Amino acid sequence: MTITRFDQGPRMSQAVVHGDTIYLAGQVAEPGASVAEQTKAVLAQVDALLERTGSDRNHLLSATIWLADMADFAEMNAVWDAWIAGGQAPARATGEAKLATPDYKVEVIITAAKKA
Repeated sequence: MTITRFDQGPRMSQAVVHGDTIYLAGQVAEPGASVAEQTKAVLAQVDALLERTGSDRNHLLSATIWLADMADFAEMNAVWDAWIAGGQAPARATGEAKLATPDYKVEVIITAAKKA
């Protein structure tokens, strides 16, 4: 089965497609903004990558969300809930982690199916 990599660099690819499954790298936004602003930017990046790889948010299989501080859970969820509204909600996990820099507040990792 063919493996296609998108925006491949020396360390990672932004997306990998294997068969009908799409794996996105962890998406982060410009550091320093609020968790709501970062979440909106990250989800816009997810939308763009899904479009490039032949999918959309209605074909999400799973999402892993890392927050730098679980105190931001409700603020992130408000953005997530608006983004996923009317769509097909994936399996999801959210946890707290130290992200690559202290200015990153949220990272989202997505697995999706290709559109038929």
